[in-house]
Amino acid sequence: MDIELLQFRYSPYNEKARWALDIKRLPHVRRSLLPGPHMGQVKKLTGQTATPVLKLDGRWIAGSAAILQALEGHGAVPSLLPADRATRERALAIEKRFDEDWGPRIRRATLDALLGDLGYFRDVFADGQPPLRRLVYRAALPLAKGMVRKGNGIDRPGAVEDGNKALDEALDFVVHEVGSSGYLAGDALSVADIAAASMLAMAVDPPNSPMSRPKPMAAAFAAWVARRQDHPGAAWVRRLYADHRGAQRDSDGPVRYD
Repeated sequence: MDIELLQFRYSPYNEKARWALDIKRLPHVRRSLLPGPHMGQVKKLTGQTATPVLKLDGRWIAGSAAILQALEGHGAVPSLLPADRATRERALAIEKRFDEDWGPRIRRATLDALLGDLGYFRDVFADGQPPLRRLVYRAALPLAKGMVRKGNGIDRPGAVEDGNKALDEALDFVVHEVGSSGYLAGDALSVADIAAASMLAMAVDPPNSPMSRPKPMAAAFAAWVARRQDHPGAAWVRRLYADHRGAQRDSDGPVRYD
């Protein structure tokens, strides 16, 4: 296969990229990396350390927005960009707001909730890894915890509160902005819906999906997730996943479609 995705298992940006690959039914190889140890490998390929990273047509592409743009240029269907110019610009603006504003802020609140139980943090981010690698990763987490907080801006005063505020803003946004079609930009699924649903999946935990966390959840994280399950925006995320996600779990290795 010529397409390869390097990813984190439960990252919304990575979920956005693999969702697009699945919708377009593009056979590819998927490899889950461990956050932290991944940096040397990804930097060697792309000059930066963030995931997802996609190999397409012999070149490595970093970042979910760039990956979706490249997949659109690759010609795979269906397109996730509305044909109408104004609607397309709206979809891209919504994607950008979730990627660059709400996303990083919500991630801080999510990681803070996960860091309360390092065993469960390991279960989430080392899901699918070999037993020895999981053991070593767990042993390193007490030392790495501070770096995770600093690297994601969680250590700044008010960062977690701001993350929870961003989550509420984003949930309210999808309720107020979704059209009569049930989508955020036009009358079909677009990059706007995938960006929003992937990002909000961090807190909604849509069932039977690649973003459904390992069970049982740690108590503090389960309580954080439970707080917004009755929000209409959470219902929209669950519906979008049920109607359009297809895949019920993530997996490594070759991904093919019948």
